[in-house]
Amino acid sequence: VIIVCLQVESTNYHPTNIHPSSKVSYILMKFTFLSLLFLATSSSAFSMTTPKSFLAEIPMGAPDAILGIAENFKACTDPNKVNVCVGAYRDENGKPWILPSVREAEKLMMDDAAETKEYASIAGDAAYVAEAVKFAYGQDMDLSSLAAVQSLSGTGACRIGGNFLAKFAPVKKIYIPDPTWGNHIAIFEEAGLEVVRYRYYSRATNGLDLDGMLEDIKAAPEGAVVLLHACAHNPTGCDPTQEQWKTISKLCKEKNLQVFFDSAYQGFASGDAEKDAFALRYFVEEGHNVMLAQSFAKNFGLYGERCGTLSFLTDSPEEKDRVLSQVKRIIRPMYSSPPVHGSSIVRTVLTNEELTKQYYEECSFMANRIGSMRTLLAEKLKEAGSTHDWSHITSQIGMFAFTGMSSDMCDELTEKHYIFLTRDGRISLAGINDNNVEYIAKAVHAVTDGKSITN
Repeated sequence: VIIVCLQVESTNYHPTNIHPSSKVSYILMKFTFLSLLFLATSSSAFSMTTPKSFLAEIPMGAPDAILGIAENFKACTDPNKVNVCVGAYRDENGKPWILPSVREAEKLMMDDAAETKEYASIAGDAAYVAEAVKFAYGQDMDLSSLAAVQSLSGTGACRIGGNFLAKFAPVKKIYIPDPTWGNHIAIFEEAGLEVVRYRYYSRATNGLDLDGMLEDIKAAPEGAVVLLHACAHNPTGCDPTQEQWKTISKLCKEKNLQVFFDSAYQGFASGDAEKDAFALRYFVEEGHNVMLAQSFAKNFGLYGERCGTLSFLTDSPEEKDRVLSQVKRIIRPMYSSPPVHGSSIVRTVLTNEELTKQYYEECSFMANRIGSMRTLLAEKLKEAGSTHDWSHITSQIGMFAFTGMSSDMCDELTEKHYIFLTRDGRISLAGINDNNVEYIAKAVHAVTDGKSITN
């Protein structure tokens, strides 16, 4: 518009060159020009007032507690920084470790013409699922009444299971331990279940609160769901003894509770996959119709492959088929079918006698390194001058140590010593090695000296 007006103004239309009868027209033209110029330069007049997208009102979501800490660690430039937050195995040099048996399995897969990139079925790779559930339930497990599907690791298994329970369980409540893996709460709430906490860990003793656990489970309504960590409880590393598991099983049976096991660390806890399966297998022997969320992220090191299973122990093959049909109806509109690479790795390892043997040795190696770091950290704390009783660290099991440190102590560890951890005092022992354990111990002593680690 401005350009057109300027072109008009630049012509030779001036009063002296215009016939008197055209003066009125000239004045109108001049007025129009000035009006258009004013309007064209007025941002308020020519601004386009388009409606805002609904996206403009989306609030900022809170960062994930664990992944946010990992991002802060990456941004830190201090040379002494240590990440003891994320639950992923690291070798003695602090580097990720791909199991040699996994590498060998991938080589075999590369040379196997039968391995393709075709879609899996809704329920996943049936051969993988069969091997995976036998790994958990035992090689002699009768699969005829076990409804099982491949899942997107343990997270996906919990979510599918949560959706199923929200749709079909007689009581839409799930009782989960306090504390528990942070994602459990969001998963089951988003699935449509009411989440109730039961006492599990006593910070006063830094040990299992069995009496509180049993009292809270006993108060649950008949038919409610109770979530149990199969082994290496996250975040505490504190597991019931075999006798305590038997007591818990008896109570769940009396209350007719639906038991839902979450198994993320089988083999990684003690180094013995058979020993770590005790709780699940005992409950099965006692006649519980258990549910199981199973993950191969930790024990096979397949973190990014998202490889797991969800299974339901039913009373008959006919019941199995009905349950499976409904689980498939949940999966289909959610993600249609699972990825195949990680499941093919697990299937290849567990169907190859030589690789299976090798895998068990490697899993034991990882667990033993974690165990040695428990002992070494406790020793270094004592050498640093700490007078606290740190025996709970060495008595715990699995990837994590639940130290007893308060949130303020954890904040100080991060702010002053650049040791990154969750604010509940959980330390991932996989992040500790011979090169940093003394530094960590001295820092922990500095923030806990003269203060209580029990409350």
